[in-house]
Amino acid sequence: MAKAGDLKKGMVIEINSTPHVVKQVEVRSPSSRGAATLYKVRFNNLKTGQKLDETLKGDDFFKDADCVRVKVQYSYKDGDNYIFMNMEDYSQYSISGEELEEQKGYLTEGLEDIVALLMDDTVLTIELPSVVALEIVETAPEIKGATATGRTKPARLTTGLEVQVPEYLKTGEVIKINTLTGKFMSRA
Repeated sequence: MAKAGDLKKGMVIEINSTPHVVKQVEVRSPSSRGAATLYKVRFNNLKTGQKLDETLKGDDFFKDADCVRVKVQYSYKDGDNYIFMNMEDYSQYSISGEELEEQKGYLTEGLEDIVALLMDDTVLTIELPSVVALEIVETAPEIKGATATGRTKPARLTTGLEVQVPEYLKTGEVIKINTLTGKFMSRA
């Protein structure tokens, strides 16, 4: 059982006997005394893909979905489907690009430490590692004398993902990206 206050992005819970994944959690602290903290949560139904927005109190309970977590490796893209391989028995799973949404930008062939959530041998969703290393393929030239200040510039990575990077980085460098926030962390 998970409380609303413990919900995090990527968790899978059951609502009306259907698995839902938490996509976004926004905490709202009321200003009046004695009022409960409210959590505005966006869920995605893993069977139909529909979005569900709920406003919850911190002590609302949810049943954890009956899912199996399996370590997988991203293998390749086949048309619009992404193919993942189970690291234990080498079986393969296919997920459509629509279901992966914003996660596609972090996938490179051979990427490991991915967790697939399975229900009845069907992949519901994947959980990416918290940090991935990607190469910069296009960015403005480095600025001489640029330091690690807050000034940034856009950079396109090998997967097509665009992120803001410090001015001192140049094309060809490998950088670490936080998959939860989508932000630059450091050089790899």
